Amino acid sequence: MTAEGENPRTTAPPAGSAKRALLGRLSWGLADQAASSMSNFAVGIYVARSLGVTAFGVFSLAWVTYGVVLNVSRGLATDPLVVRFSGPPDASWRGAVARSTGTALGVGTGLGAACLVIGLALGGRVGPAFACLGVMLPGLLLQDAWRFSFFAAGAGRKAFLNDLVWGVALVPAMVVAARVGSVAAFVLAWGASAAAAAAYGCLQSGIRPRPGGARGWQREQRDLGYRYLVENVSLSGASQLRAYGLGAIVGVGAVGAVRGAELLLGPFLAVLMGLSLVTVPEAARVLRRAPHRLGAFCLLLGGGQAVGALCWGGALLLMPDRFGAAVLGAVWHSAAQLVVPITLGVAGAGLGTGAAAGLRALGAARRSLRSQLFASACYVGGGLGGAALAGAVGSAWGVAAATVSGSAVWWLQLRSALGERHHHPVPEVRTT
Repeated sequence: MTAEGENPRTTAPPAGSAKRALLGRLSWGLADQAASSMSNFAVGIYVARSLGVTAFGVFSLAWVTYGVVLNVSRGLATDPLVVRFSGPPDASWRGAVARSTGTALGVGTGLGAACLVIGLALGGRVGPAFACLGVMLPGLLLQDAWRFSFFAAGAGRKAFLNDLVWGVALVPAMVVAARVGSVAAFVLAWGASAAAAAAYGCLQSGIRPRPGGARGWQREQRDLGYRYLVENVSLSGASQLRAYGLGAIVGVGAVGAVRGAELLLGPFLAVLMGLSLVTVPEAARVLRRAPHRLGAFCLLLGGGQAVGALCWGGALLLMPDRFGAAVLGAVWHSAAQLVVPITLGVAGAGLGTGAAAGLRALGAARRSLRSQLFASACYVGGGLGGAALAGAVGSAWGVAAATVSGSAVWWLQLRSALGERHHHPVPEVRTT
């Protein structure tokens, strides 16, 4: 675990080898996220084309609910692991991974049971999808926990192979789901293939998750875990509230249109999310080896993502309508109107992730929580206020304005945290 107030000196590797190692870790992060996002992209496109905009909206509601639960798991289980155990695997890393993955499995079991009960109570179109999601949550969360465990150890290749197994298992599962032709079947296929990858993760690591160690893990990591929990849930919860509110104000079809526009940005989001897997470990390494470069590293990271999002959105605007219709089918007409605001929103979020990585590396959980709560409040307010004024298009513009505002707050908080560290350094290091 990481203790405060200690700062053992380490010998920095040569600059050339350090850069090559960094590029290698970034490359595996991008490759892993490409595999993961291609699977998610394929599922989204398959459902959109197979079931139409309304059923796709139901699937999207289940998807954002999974996002909330996933962020609960990350906040309690894997975020503290990445901050405090990023480095070559050793005995302390293996013990931490066993308890961290056990925590993820416990979160999936508990919240999955709640989701199952709620789904059975709801019935109708939405209920079966939520019930099936509840059954699949333990495997989904354990698979995600293995990915972060491997990246914390600098073993991105193993994370990539794990996601590749998920993608391969997804192919026959999707074929069976398409024959059934329901949203619930697609949710089961998606979750069952993730469970196969989760089982493979146990073989890759040689570690068995320890759900019984979850309580001890929470006790040891409580100074970070609970703040990261609130921070993560406020992020995904804001997305869920926006989706539910948009469905209530405009209709479930509007949720499908927004999700469709987000799918168009899928390849770029794969890059962004791939980088996010390694940004906190890399920022932590920069902090240990060259603390004065952390601000510049975060600015380069966030600025590069923002520019990339704008370039990708510009390319989408030049895409002929027939290509969009070939990808999204009936969802294309509604989604095309949202490309510009959603692109701006993604650019704003990308800029903010650079500052967020810096705050995580610094262990400034209070500041990152404060920033995320502000950004989430803006996201919900902008998304629902825009929906009330101008439907799905207004919601997308409201979210774009909210993400840009939230990004500014992230950078102000990072600037303050760096200033505090300069005057009152409180480094964090790993201890056994």
